[in-house]
Amino acid sequence: MKNDQYIPALGYDALTPYYDRVVGWTTREKVFKKALVEQAQVKADHRVLDLACGTGTLTILLKKAASGAEIWGVDGDPKILKLAREKARLGNFEIRFDEGMSFDLPYLDETFDRVVSSLFFHHLTRENKLKTLREAGRVLKPGGELHVADWGKPANFQMKLASRFIQLLDGFETTADSFAGLLPKLMTKAGFEQVEETSHYNSLFGTIRLHRANKP
Repeated sequence: MKNDQYIPALGYDALTPYYDRVVGWTTREKVFKKALVEQAQVKADHRVLDLACGTGTLTILLKKAASGAEIWGVDGDPKILKLAREKARLGNFEIRFDEGMSFDLPYLDETFDRVVSSLFFHHLTRENKLKTLREAGRVLKPGGELHVADWGKPANFQMKLASRFIQLLDGFETTADSFAGLLPKLMTKAGFEQVEETSHYNSLFGTIRLHRANKP
């Protein structure tokens, strides 16, 4: 498999229609995404990018948190973007959804005040994790913030066993860095400062960790 080959949200294209139900049931989605949105502290004059937005659940939560903010969602999967656009339309949320790869974002330098991402980085090889983080830094304004929730180092032995399902579903190569707790180090390597883990949540399939980082 090529390093830049797109991997669907649940690992297989046929599972995309079930994404919301699976994530909602297995990951304590409402809890950790609420915490991620609160952590981002989006303001009315902000431009915010939901990186790898999937079906738009987090994107819509960001819009609800600051209705005056300009919210974008970007994803490499046209099928999942169709679901996101429909959800936004039904809720009458003014959100722009674009198709694009995380390591080659279709935006100008210094466009956004916040880049937010949920359950995505574990899909990427280490090379593409770094490329994506550098792209996030490129499109952030100076002083802008990156906020990420993703699978991380298991909090205990039970969580380590639980995380095996994610490794089997999404691949041992791409998930290895995440479950080893290396994401903060990669953020620093990509040029971010004040990198910190802010909280973590144990779930049916492992430990989800929230991080925050600043662009100098």
